Amino acid sequence: MNIAIIGAGNMGGATALGLAGALPEARITVTAKHAATLEKYAARGLQTSLDNAAAVRGADVVILGVKPWLVQGVLQELLPELGGKVFVSFAAGIPASDLAAWLAGSGAAGIYTVIPNLAIEVGQSMSFIHEVAGTPGTLSCVQSLFDAVGQTAVVDERRLHAGMMLASCGTAFALRYVRASAEGGVELGLYPQEAIAAALQTVKGAAALLEARGTHPEQEIDRVTTPGGITIRGLNAMEEAGFTAAVIAGLKGGRKA
Repeated sequence: MNIAIIGAGNMGGATALGLAGALPEARITVTAKHAATLEKYAARGLQTSLDNAAAVRGADVVILGVKPWLVQGVLQELLPELGGKVFVSFAAGIPASDLAAWLAGSGAAGIYTVIPNLAIEVGQSMSFIHEVAGTPGTLSCVQSLFDAVGQTAVVDERRLHAGMMLASCGTAFALRYVRASAEGGVELGLYPQEAIAAALQTVKGAAALLEARGTHPEQEIDRVTTPGGITIRGLNAMEEAGFTAAVIAGLKGGRKA
């Protein structure tokens, strides 16, 4: 499979590196405005180009990783090359109707909005996929591509924003918890690197436990807490400080007006 990734920013670059690791047989070309930006990708064996149209010309799948306000302009450059190709946009907040209108007449085989997260670089993304136009075959192609670098969920447009807040923005929210937990660990007496390592492993272990047992988080919380114990006192102190409300407020903070 030949994959062109247009834009080597944070998400486009992370996707290029993640796919290169997961699909060594694929030919991946990544583009950017400046040659210096592409050096690290060339060093990893990826194809690089400063010419977006040329990169797309030989691709089976085209992933557009530029900022939302640049999408329409870049698409004008790519339109003549998109015939028969599967097109994926990472741009959040662009209505499917706009994307379809901008790509009208391109002959693209399928059009999709995909919202991954930065963990795609290490094969652990949670990617939400919305089909703007396509077939069962093109949807299967897109889903298998992103399944190779994490997990996927196919959603309607209404749920795409919720997925972005929970899983894409959610990466920052989760890391903010790790930071706070590590700072608390230092206050309790651990060295900073000890505290960060402990916080990271604890989060990884908690996630692995839920996946392995298929339980609700509260069931596992009940297994840790004992009557009158320090865990329940800690949980209650967090709730008194607004922990759950703060998390929900953060997720809702990006809600569209």
